[in-house]
Amino acid sequence: MGLTGAAAARIGRALAIDAGNSKTDVALVSSDGSVLATARGGDFRPPAVGTGPAVDALAPLVASVLAQAGPAGPTDSLAHGPAHGPVDHLAAFLANADLPVEEARLTAELTGRGWARTVHVRNDTFAVLRAGLPDDGEPVGVAVVCGAGINCVGLGRDGATARFPSLGRISGDWGGGSHLADEALWYAARAEDGRGAPTELARALPAHFGLTTMQDLVEALHLHDIPGHRRHELPPVLFAVAASGDRIARALVTRQAEEIALLAHVALERLALLDEPTPVILGGGILSAHHTLLHDHLTQLLAERAPQAVPRVLTAPPVLGAALSALDCAGAGPGAYERARSAWK
Repeated sequence: MGLTGAAAARIGRALAIDAGNSKTDVALVSSDGSVLATARGGDFRPPAVGTGPAVDALAPLVASVLAQAGPAGPTDSLAHGPAHGPVDHLAAFLANADLPVEEARLTAELTGRGWARTVHVRNDTFAVLRAGLPDDGEPVGVAVVCGAGINCVGLGRDGATARFPSLGRISGDWGGGSHLADEALWYAARAEDGRGAPTELARALPAHFGLTTMQDLVEALHLHDIPGHRRHELPPVLFAVAASGDRIARALVTRQAEEIALLAHVALERLALLDEPTPVILGGGILSAHHTLLHDHLTQLLAERAPQAVPRVLTAPPVLGAALSALDCAGAGPGAYERARSAWK
């Protein structure tokens, strides 16, 4: 999953970055698996702010972990240079690195900052996959992330890869927290004004913000009296209404389970893994919340469509996957992986 040969041999200290649509985690790790420092920041959205400004937002986090860890000593860095100079490697798993051109631009931007001597950039869904896979043997498996957005990646035999563009509706995506919030608002607004079927969402969504009607909520969102970022609070309301038996809410949750199962099935099929036991790692805030209706329906669908799949919800933060990838690059031993994993238990 990482570098090999001479590049691997140079890695002593590494920056591990998991930058997602809702938060960013940065860790400084050594080649023995020790986690030397961590920092957390906000979202990472190059399409909204530009590649350079998005990477600018990582700078304070990188500075923080380097300051926390202090100068590199002889046992935790194999590189020469200033005490707070470049580390040996940067493993960056980034949201919105969906296309090869985006990965290339982000790699160039990160390389230009001089934070590390080597830079490896991949989409953040690969961090979920790496965190959920064993540390020995050929990396084979599929990961589906359902957080603010939705995405899926897979690794097959001999380095085969399955990916999806994950660019929203224009690339065929359906689901994720932002999409579910918009769908819930759509059905609730139409239920209140008579254009749609009745749903408890029409009461529950405005009530979450201390409002009485959907008209009040629509106006508050439109006029920014309620900041747009607070829409991320709505999916848990949707799941609670679905759990109460509401038909519209349950249909949305069911559709989400179907999309997740479909992504996993297609990735497994592309990689010719449908007929062998294969890990399917489930990550992101929607899936890690373990909503019973979603989880049960998803488990049933996977059992029907990919009976050899072995689904598992990732409970560790995805930055663990970035750290493990850095250890892959360092050619680390088993003890290093155990040490890193224990840091995020």
